[in-house]
Amino acid sequence: MGVITYDVESPSSISAAKLFKALVIDSDTLIPKILPQAIKNVEILEGDGGVGTIKVVHFGEGSEYKSVKQRVDAIDKDNFTYTYSIIEGDDAISGLIESITYHIKIVPTEDGGSICKNRSIYNVKEGADVSEEKIKEGKEKALGLFKAIEAYIVANPDY
Repeated sequence: MGVITYDVESPSSISAAKLFKALVIDSDTLIPKILPQAIKNVEILEGDGGVGTIKVVHFGEGSEYKSVKQRVDAIDKDNFTYTYSIIEGDDAISGLIESITYHIKIVPTEDGGSICKNRSIYNVKEGADVSEEKIKEGKEKALGLFKAIEAYIVANPDY
């Protein structure tokens, strides 16, 4: 099994607390509302949203994937950190990936905004080939999702 790791940093004019609330705390209901073509809904199988919670994310019609199962590994609301893993997926994912772990940290900036730091760790199955193009696609989708959430918060200042 191989490991592919990449880091992405996205600056934002939105405060760390508000961004963390949207990206982590409210994401299961907010993202399907903002981008239903990307994520249709999120179903909690077990847990209360905290560490150990298992969720199924059902993707929208425009996705090449049907669903993935996620596990919440760590959450720290005070320090704006969140770690979760994709532990199962449909055949398109399961054939290549053992698991993917995402480490998210939102860092406040002096100007009242923040920087969203995301480390993605792909545990690739033995013999599977995950192309740079696939990883680039994933990064672009994540950035698009981030920008959509950011735009929603700006358009809804009372959020």
